[in-house]
Amino acid sequence: MFKKFLGAFALVAGLVAAGIVGFQLLHSPFTTVTKDHSPPPVLTELRDLADFHAAQAQFEVTLDLEKDVKYVPSAIAGERVQFIGVGTVDAVVDFSSLGSGGVTISKDAKSVAVTLPSAYALDPVLDHKQSHVMNRDRGLLNRIAGMFDDNPTSEAPLYKAAMGKMADAAKQSDLLNRAQEHTTFILTNMLKSMGFEKIDINFQVSSASV
Repeated sequence: MFKKFLGAFALVAGLVAAGIVGFQLLHSPFTTVTKDHSPPPVLTELRDLADFHAAQAQFEVTLDLEKDVKYVPSAIAGERVQFIGVGTVDAVVDFSSLGSGGVTISKDAKSVAVTLPSAYALDPVLDHKQSHVMNRDRGLLNRIAGMFDDNPTSEAPLYKAAMGKMADAAKQSDLLNRAQEHTTFILTNMLKSMGFEKIDINFQVSSASV
């Protein structure tokens, strides 16, 4: 009797094991596997950069934009969106002139004068991970029209508007002065370590300045 029980138990255990293996095998053909067939990156060009990124300003811009349709309630037509844009603006000093007459050394090699173009601001760089839409309200007609549009709520205009405000804010800030002060500090310490006793750093208006 005990042997029959063991035999039956072994049979049941074998059937359960076979069922588990069969279930796994049945589902394995449908498992999604990602294969990367992309070619390796192609190096197209190497460039020497002469721009010194001397200072950086970080901005957070809040946009509250509303599109109204005259004489029509906003619940029927129109759109209002609140957007948070986060990004940075770099101030740059061009060092390319240092090798072409931008440095004047006295005969006794104790004094040096450096002339550089004024610092200028680069275009804002938006952080797409931190920038986001807080709220978007769209009228009924806008939602219906959006059903026939591939991208009815594109954020590209919001990115552009936020970057424009960042650029304007950078012009009103002390970013460029901060960049020139930092550049003066860096060059002064470097030239002192080279043995110069009198150091004069000057900035002049450049065509790249904004």
